[in-house]
Formats: sequence, C-alpha cells, structure tokens
Amino acid sequence: MHTVAIAIFPGVQALDVAGPVDVFAEANQFVAPERRYRVTLVGAEEGAVRASNGMSIAADDTFDHAHAGFDLALVAGGPSLPDGAPDARLVDWLANVASRCERYGSICTGAFALGHAGLLDGRQVTTHWQHAQQLAEQFPQARVDFDRIYLRDERLVTSAGVTAGIDLSLALVAEDQGPQIALAVAKRLVVFAQRQGGQSQFSPYLTAPADETSPIARVQAHVMQHIRDSFTVKELADVAGMSERTFARVFVQQAGIAPHEFVERARVDAARKQLESSAAPLKTVAWECGFGTADRMRIVFARRLGVTPMQYRERFRSG
Repeated sequence: MHTVAIAIFPGVQALDVAGPVDVFAEANQFVAPERRYRVTLVGAEEGAVRASNGMSIAADDTFDHAHAGFDLALVAGGPSLPDGAPDARLVDWLANVASRCERYGSICTGAFALGHAGLLDGRQVTTHWQHAQQLAEQFPQARVDFDRIYLRDERLVTSAGVTAGIDLSLALVAEDQGPQIALAVAKRLVVFAQRQGGQSQFSPYLTAPADETSPIARVQAHVMQHIRDSFTVKELADVAGMSERTFARVFVQQAGIAPHEFVERARVDAARKQLESSAAPLKTVAWECGFGTADRMRIVFARRLGVTPMQYRERFRSG
C-alpha cells in the first residue's frame, strides 16, 4: 500500500487538500488492495482546522506522532504562507519527514513552508504564478520556475496554484500505477490526464508598475501595442525618455526582469491568446506576435512552456 501524508493547518487552501485526496481515492477504485493509497491528513493537533474558505478539515494525526516513513509527504498551500512564518511544528515535521520519504513536496504556496524547512536550496521548484517571484526572492537558493504546472527534482515534487495539485497527483499515480490508471482517474474527475502548457492562459508576468504613468509602464504598453515589431534597447529607452544604461537599470528595478525578457514573455502571452481563440496558421501567429517565423516561436514555446505551439492549441483552444 502507498502511504501518503498531507500536512494541513489553519487557513489551508481546501482544494489543495481535496484535489490530491480525490485523485488518490479514485485511483484506489482501479487497483488491487495491496497497491492502493492510504492518505493521512496531519496537523499540529488532532481534529478540525478551518480552511481559508471556511470549510472544516479534520487532521487524522499530529506532527508530533506522524513520523513513520511515508511513501509520499506533501504540504498544502494557504493564502497566509507567502507573507508569514508557518507554524514551527509544521516546519520541523517537514524537515524530519522529508528525510524518511521516497517523495516529498508541496502544492501551490506550500512551497513556502518547504523553504522555511530548508528543503528548496539548489532545487528546481514551482508555485502559484502570483507568488513565484516572491518565492524566488525569499529563498534565493531555490531555482524557481515561474510557469510550470508541476516539477520533479529527484525526490522533491512541487506544483503550481491550487488545481495544479490534481495534475501533480495524477503524475504521481502514473508513476506508481501506470499511465492507463492515471488516465482512468482523470476521466473520472473530468480533467486532463496531462495538462500541458503554462500555469495561466492569461498574462502572469506582465504586471505593470504601481504607477501606471511611469516611463516603464509606458514602455510596457508600447511593447504590447506593437508586439509584431522588433525592439532594441535604444528604441525602448527612447520611449521611456532615458539613456540606454539608465533605462535598463530602472526597468529591472521596477519590472523585476530585463527589457528583452519582458519582450519575449509579452510575445508568448500574445501568441497564447491567438492560439486559444483562433485557427490562424502558426506562421501567421508567429509573425503577428513578433517571433518572425513559426520555427522561432516553437523554440521559445518549448523552452518556456515545455510544449510546442500546436500542442498548446490542442489543449487550450476555446472553440
């Protein structure tokens, strides 16, 4: 039997818990008894905690007692984790149990709890796209991927926001039971067996500066309004009314990325929207979004999203 522990706490995101639990429970319907999952919810104290949506979720065991060698230990996320230190009992439990598990990891912002436990250093990880930059800043030794549904780095597994915990759990079921079982579970839950592409179909990276009238906001707007054009640093600096050197420094300070990185991300987001909403040929999408050629767009998509533009369209096309 596969033993799974999921750490919960007051203010936990209910779907971070319920999604994986349902995946493992559904998998149990398709496998022999000796290959089933036994899930234990672990908290600081036995009994119910109040989730962030007001739901009560009951812990089956406590951090003080649940130290057996689980096959998998996960910590769920919660809205409070990015901005505050988690319960010391949770942090200690994670550090202890990780050394005894075949696999361990997090769902959504649970990655912050792993960081406090010292489990992210030198590891490639992901989390909810809205908090990925914050995770990278708070734990600079971690290699944070901003736009992946889930990641595995040796024994460590991490997922993106909320429903991505289902994707991660399906991937783990596929490892344990085979892809056909994972597919059967996905069909039961009416979800993709293997969701591809990035975390968001929107623009997770393109957050304008707080001052919408700032020169950097003006440059961002210019790029997105003229996305098919090519841009040099000098041209963008002219839009901002700055020298090239000053512009590059100020842009990084305010946007958190270099100008050329922003341009490429803007092109990817523009292409995503077209792939989701139109049947335009790939070479047309590539030209209109500034990639120049379909081959160039394919290379950038593969590097950033792990899929080709055609694969992205197949998964997310709206009509």
